[in-house]
Amino acid sequence: MKRIAEAARLILLLAGSNAVLLFLMLGGGLPAAAVCLVLLAAFAYINLRPIPRTAPMKRIYQLSAGCELLRLFLITATVNAVWLLALLPSAIRDANSSGFFSGIWMLVWVFNALAILLLEAILFWNGMIRVYLTSVQLGLKHRVLAALCGWIPFLNIWYLRKIIRIVADEAEFETEKWELDETRAESEICKTKYPILMVHGVFFRDFRYLNYWGRIPKELKRNGAVIYYGQQQSAASVEDSGEELAARIRQILDETGGEKVNIIAHSKGGLDSRAAISHCGMAPYVATLTTINTLHRACIYAEYLLNKVPEAARQKIAAAYNTTLKRLGDENPDFLAAVTDLTESTCLARNETTPDMPGVVYESVMSCCKKAQQGKFPLNVTYPIVRHFDGKNDGLVSVESAKWGTKFILLEPEGKRGISHGDVVDLNRENIPGFDVREFYVDLVKDLKQRGY
Repeated sequence: MKRIAEAARLILLLAGSNAVLLFLMLGGGLPAAAVCLVLLAAFAYINLRPIPRTAPMKRIYQLSAGCELLRLFLITATVNAVWLLALLPSAIRDANSSGFFSGIWMLVWVFNALAILLLEAILFWNGMIRVYLTSVQLGLKHRVLAALCGWIPFLNIWYLRKIIRIVADEAEFETEKWELDETRAESEICKTKYPILMVHGVFFRDFRYLNYWGRIPKELKRNGAVIYYGQQQSAASVEDSGEELAARIRQILDETGGEKVNIIAHSKGGLDSRAAISHCGMAPYVATLTTINTLHRACIYAEYLLNKVPEAARQKIAAAYNTTLKRLGDENPDFLAAVTDLTESTCLARNETTPDMPGVVYESVMSCCKKAQQGKFPLNVTYPIVRHFDGKNDGLVSVESAKWGTKFILLEPEGKRGISHGDVVDLNRENIPGFDVREFYVDLVKDLKQRGY
């Protein structure tokens, strides 16, 4: 049935795009006009509803519909191009012939070609706008490259096929993800005893409409988790951020009436959380701390770079950053304090005065890249530098630096693809072959629940 429906759509689209020619072939008049109007109406209907409304979500439906429209465009545009080229010799002969009706066939060919061009453009842009507005996996790169390649013959066809493949894979993956969540919805596998506090890393904030953790929190909530965010400033010393987190934990416990929280912290957020627990009296109120790609033992290259930058340049960069982030909501950002607290000498000294507190479960997770180009900019640039100084890394943090606590997980998916510092928190919203970042966090929180936290 599916193939029959696809064939029917193709036939209707081809017939509708050749309505001018069909009108004359049917002899003109009202009957021919009625047939052509029906075909054009069918063309419009297919553009509005190219596939049945069976997708589980509106976004997935638009993805699938856009993908189908682009497929139909490729096929019909190819067939129409061959068809017009086949008719062109006879139209040219007609234009060169003598007689009262000479040139009529060429005029019909031109009008039919213009009609095809217009209707194919509608089909193409309808599909392209849908996928551009709803696809996450296309990203900025593919959107820009598609616009550039669109002006180059044959390359535009190749890149359009690439876009169709990316979007089709995304629609299939998201459908499977939705179906999985539906089957386990009642189980609430992520409904832990204590709420989850997600703590961001340095140079980011918990914006309302731009989630630092990408699609992860929504996935956890769909599976029963109660989520809160650290809401500390984007850049401050570890101790100042620790105090902010301590205040945030007290606020959450006051709101919920709960006893403790489970903290999942990324990058510098792990150091901030350790400071809140050890130095700000939060040990009795934290059940578990899971650090994600946290530089517990710092990065040697960070100290090297900081020392190489002239003092005047450092102050200028810090002033520009602090001014900008104040406008975005930070009360008292301190760029230099944040960066200095990530240097090797500072981190090692802090570890001596920041012991793991009894009663709190400390665990850690780390990912790594295998090649520089696998990280998004600027991680693809920093990866070889960090590798030179610190060895195996995620583009910013070394594997050895991230090991902390009683349990350590190293994420190394099969194949050539690695997982960068941003990938591990879904910063780029990218579906990585061999690693489902959302499902990883579901398993992480499910494990906390199973252990009674």
